Amino acid sequence: MGGKFREVNVKSPASKREEQILSEWSAQDMVKLSVTAREGAPPFIFYEGPPTANGRPGIHHVLARTIKDTVCRYKTMEGYQVNRKAGWDTHGLPVEIEVEKQLGLSSKLGIEEYGIEAFNHQCRQSVFTYEKEWRRMTERIGYWIDLDDPYITLNNDYIETVWWILKKYFDAGLIYEGHKIMPYCSRCGTPLASHEVSLGYKDETINSIYVRMKVVGTANEYFLVWTTTPWTLPSNVALAINPAFTYVKARRPEDDCIYILVRERVAAVLGKEAEIVEEVKGEQLLNLAYEQLLPFLEASGPSFRVYGADFVSTEDGTGIVHIAPAFGEDDYQLGRKHNLPVLQPVDKAGNFTAEISPWAGRFVRDTDDEITAHLKAEGKLFKKERITHSYPYCWRCDTALLYYARKSWYIEVTKYKDRLIANNNKINWYPEHVGKGRFGNWLENVIDWSLSRDRYWGTPLNIWRCENCNRLDAVGSRAELAERAFEPVDPATIDLHRPYIDDLHLKCECGGRMTRTPEVIDCWFDSGSMPYAQWHYPFEH
Repeated sequence: MGGKFREVNVKSPASKREEQILSEWSAQDMVKLSVTAREGAPPFIFYEGPPTANGRPGIHHVLARTIKDTVCRYKTMEGYQVNRKAGWDTHGLPVEIEVEKQLGLSSKLGIEEYGIEAFNHQCRQSVFTYEKEWRRMTERIGYWIDLDDPYITLNNDYIETVWWILKKYFDAGLIYEGHKIMPYCSRCGTPLASHEVSLGYKDETINSIYVRMKVVGTANEYFLVWTTTPWTLPSNVALAINPAFTYVKARRPEDDCIYILVRERVAAVLGKEAEIVEEVKGEQLLNLAYEQLLPFLEASGPSFRVYGADFVSTEDGTGIVHIAPAFGEDDYQLGRKHNLPVLQPVDKAGNFTAEISPWAGRFVRDTDDEITAHLKAEGKLFKKERITHSYPYCWRCDTALLYYARKSWYIEVTKYKDRLIANNNKINWYPEHVGKGRFGNWLENVIDWSLSRDRYWGTPLNIWRCENCNRLDAVGSRAELAERAFEPVDPATIDLHRPYIDDLHLKCECGGRMTRTPEVIDCWFDSGSMPYAQWHYPFEH
């Protein structure tokens, strides 16, 4: 017969029994013992994703840590050695926004007036505000992990490894600077990467509008165009149709105007009583000219004409798409193809510039109703409809994102996309649909990583540009920085953060002086570097 389990006094509070077990584990240093007892055994590699310690732990952290601890204990029981190094994510906008609230700041201008050095000092002080609460929660739920020797993303050793990785990318030609349509938070003053955008979608009900754009050389013919973003109409420079579709010229019984739209949308837009006067192939509409809708800005080149595009559909709208190259990826690419001007009367705060005089200084999304009223007064509004759609908001500050053309630094992930997909297919996912489905689908549609952030508290982007010949170069270590800098640098004491790193200049091959590009990097890249940076590889271990 087998032995009996030890009897448990069920009348004793569970919390008291748990505290007793925790006390016994602590006395035996069980966290350390669970690793050292397996010295020489095959390793099971475990990575602890870093939380931010300037926010309190929540119940979701308890759930995640319970799952991770279960796996680590199981693999230890199987005979593996499982090193478990804790970590702290200490950079990025979550930290900055918390400090802004404490200091009563509300913009990047406010931060710069306060001083980058003083602001970053406050960020450094704030990142471990709730470290005791995190430690207590971690120990109380019995999560075995080394909290005494954690990796910390703000440490120079960690940053140095991140720089080493970035230099590898740079030397391989996988980092580039380019203009792209980016999801941009005007409150935080920085673009977001695609994985960040996915965190903040909300359903919202808005006015969508149909506008009439008059065909040049006609008395009463108009292109009917639908948009959900009236604020982008001052930047319109073209219309897009699908050359393969059939379009019509149609009228309503109560209206003498002739409207041009795709055949499939006549009843939905004009009503069942609409009369089709003529059918035309989409290709017959190409290069037709129309009058500028809101003539606040001058546009050069082949503007205010109709172009063909395969992204135009018949599912909604009119089959005619308003093109503003500054505010949409499809628009931007069509504009590049046909050399269209990019009209961008929106500043970094998301406000209209002085050229759009009726709404200058206003946040663009707040002007939609007034622009609609203006169009109605000028006889250019056909109708408006209430629609509910999903729109992205900043996951950090809850500001509606804007899509517009910005210069940023990118990692060219699309160059090695096939390798990512192939490696993902080798992983034994549990449950399978997460890896093969959700994550796999994301990899199939991966785009280049928006690496840079126009902010202050983060790992500085380690790229310098020559003021003389415009040459770019990346620094991969503190020793290289000390060797190449004009100014004296002590690798042992230099703080790699802004603003100190901004004051260091490199010697260029041409003899000129190189200045660092001012951005910091996406803090998700910090976290993703953890498998190497937690060990200060390759400088140690």
